Amino acid sequence: MTGQAMTQVGEWTEGTEPAGPERSGGRSLPLAAWAQRYGMLAALVVLFAFNAFATPFFLTRESLLFILLRQSAPVAIVAVGMAIVIGTGGIDLSVGSVMAIAGQVGALLVLHGSGVGLAIVCALLAALACGAFNGTLVARFGVQPIIATLILFIAGRGIAQLITGGQLQPLSNHGFQWIGIAQPLGVPAQVFIALLVAVAVAAVIRLTIFGRYVAAVGGNATAARIAGIPSGRVKLIAYLTCAGLAGLVGLIVVGANYASDANNSGLGMELNAIAAVAVAGTPLTGGRVRVWGAVGGAVLLTLLTNTFIAHGLTKQVADMVEGLVIIAALAIQRHES
Repeated sequence: MTGQAMTQVGEWTEGTEPAGPERSGGRSLPLAAWAQRYGMLAALVVLFAFNAFATPFFLTRESLLFILLRQSAPVAIVAVGMAIVIGTGGIDLSVGSVMAIAGQVGALLVLHGSGVGLAIVCALLAALACGAFNGTLVARFGVQPIIATLILFIAGRGIAQLITGGQLQPLSNHGFQWIGIAQPLGVPAQVFIALLVAVAVAAVIRLTIFGRYVAAVGGNATAARIAGIPSGRVKLIAYLTCAGLAGLVGLIVVGANYASDANNSGLGMELNAIAAVAVAGTPLTGGRVRVWGAVGGAVLLTLLTNTFIAHGLTKQVADMVEGLVIIAALAIQRHES
């Protein structure tokens, strides 16, 4: 039984698909299956081509690097962490609040004369403490993930506001702000960070036993338990990773904005990250992790919003269309299931 369960686990790791009737006899994939696997990439290519022809200055270096990729990078980093949590069958609504907490902790220490390294370490430790809180509630006490993370979603924002008294704190420390404002090789630092995070996490999911465990816990909890997989530990690590990446993005946002703003930092990030994972065709019920899909989903949604704004439509209309895209992605997933 253990060997059979682990065989099932291996089929659901990053970049692989379970064998199904659509592959038997060399037949092509049904339209719904094709849309689930490649729809996000196809939509990204079509939208990119449209902008290349219809949007002035879209193909310039400034537009691609400093608007599209720079705006997509923070969402992509958080979406990668969210993909792992969703892969275990969970959800994390607290990432925006965790961003705010980490950003305020780091900025406050710098403003009070602490070293840059200490400020960054303490900020990330604060984020990991939030992840430990979420993971313990889910893994140890069996609280539903949406309820467990809703606690910090609400209370975490208040904690962040208390740290700085709810006041906007101007910041000017280039060492601390490096990840938000630096441009190594002429490319925004957060783009490099997003790429490194995606490569590292994709390698972990594909090449390590942890990646198989994530898929097993989210795909079939009973089989995972029979196989002797430490489900609680896997879930805890997933929430720690998601919170840690959210904390990293909190530092990026503080650096880029030259200020710590507990009221607005990370606002709506949880929804953007979940949406990026969903449009990539990742089942929100768990059992599969698509790291590069999450990154592509973040770029797609950012490009979609920017396209509407560039052609004179309001942000509200862009948000409505983004919602329709998510509904379509979920409908395709439901059809496949």
